[in-house]
Amino acid sequence: MSTEAFRTGPAAVSAPGAVLLCRARPESVVPVAQLLHEHMLLTRAGDDWSVLVPEGTPWLNGGEPVDRVLTGWATALAVGAPWPVLALWWDADRAGYVLASGFRRPVGYVWLANGTPAGEDEAMHTFAGRLGLDPVLDIQALDHLTKPDRVADARARLRALLAVLTRAGVSLPEGMAPGEPADHLREAARARSDTRPVDWPGLHEATDARSEATDARSAEINEAPDTRPEVTDGGRPTPRLPWPSPPGPRALAFAQVAAGIPLTAWGLRRRNGGWIAAGVLLLAHGALGLTYATVWPWD
Repeated sequence: MSTEAFRTGPAAVSAPGAVLLCRARPESVVPVAQLLHEHMLLTRAGDDWSVLVPEGTPWLNGGEPVDRVLTGWATALAVGAPWPVLALWWDADRAGYVLASGFRRPVGYVWLANGTPAGEDEAMHTFAGRLGLDPVLDIQALDHLTKPDRVADARARLRALLAVLTRAGVSLPEGMAPGEPADHLREAARARSDTRPVDWPGLHEATDARSEATDARSAEINEAPDTRPEVTDGGRPTPRLPWPSPPGPRALAFAQVAAGIPLTAWGLRRRNGGWIAAGVLLLAHGALGLTYATVWPWD
């Protein structure tokens, strides 16, 4: 199928794409999204919703399909936040969603490119319950998405899902319709005045610190060419940090390790690369925080 499958019908194919909807305002999403260590663009998607648009496409280079990558990201975000995360994804063959909320098992649904349902009906009811949707009107609309429909392709199914979510306050920005390729999603995000980039902690600080350290060292050499290494009272060289200590209390690092262990174990049992990636990410970030807290205590 072509890059235009979701736009013009079965004669064309859809390039993979995805967005992450967070039920929180951008200022609350930033510190949690930074834990992913992935370049993303963040903007509003309604009064109480935000949308993260990935700037990279690891599903094209890393071998993992887009749905597994998004499942891992959504799970990692939801574990570290008190609000749910909804991942919408699509590729040439399928489209679907994954809803992650806290430590509960993510729930999702899949449609084939022609709109054929390929999920479990019960998933829709769980989805509605976790988001607090109307148990009558919204459930009826969601149940319709699990039935065959000759005129609704996968893009139409996701649009119908978003129509239901508008009653929960979701409003995707213009240009971010399901089925758009990743580069179009990024362009649409950059066109908004309230969009901000999300970088992982220490990225810019490390660059600035290295620059300042280089300047300071150059000035030091010019003033005193015979300077010797700085030593402590015990006579041992003082360790120098290659970048500033990561922000945040020791408790955050412990929480990340505690969340990463069961998440990784669950992914290994299920042989799910997305869950494994999410668990390893939390473990690595938490372990790094604990290491710095032990070797170089934060001020």
